[in-house]
Amino acid sequence: MAELKDRLRTDLTAAMKARDDVRTRTLRSVLTAISTEEASGQSAHELGDEDVVRVLTRESKKRREAAEAFDEGGRSDQAAAERAESAVLADYLPAQLGDDELRDLVAAVITETGAADPKAMGQVMKRVTPQVAGRAEGGRVAAEVKRQLTA
Repeated sequence: MAELKDRLRTDLTAAMKARDDVRTRTLRSVLTAISTEEASGQSAHELGDEDVVRVLTRESKKRREAAEAFDEGGRSDQAAAERAESAVLADYLPAQLGDDELRDLVAAVITETGAADPKAMGQVMKRVTPQVAGRAEGGRVAAEVKRQLTA
């Protein structure tokens, strides 16, 4: 069983006892998303830590996007709630790569693959994505790859 999933369950119990509404709501939502992911597909399966991180990343992205949408719609109170939930999820995600680390990683893969123009972006992304899994958002990685290939 995934250690991260166990940690989420334990933290949910602690949040409920502490009457921390934001943390409780967020962890319940994430555990539901994990259960849904486990039940999807041809047969039920247990998610490993990597899969749980992928679900956490997806849930965190949903909250960031929702917060932006609420801000644009003038609902700052709801946007703040979404950001609070995103902050809770950040506690369970791996440390994000800094701009310098991402730039160096992409440069190394470009050198390794011999990519020279934007046509090779797919090839570079295929090699970079597993290396940054959970540590950088896909859009951010793609932007860096594109920037280096067009420079």
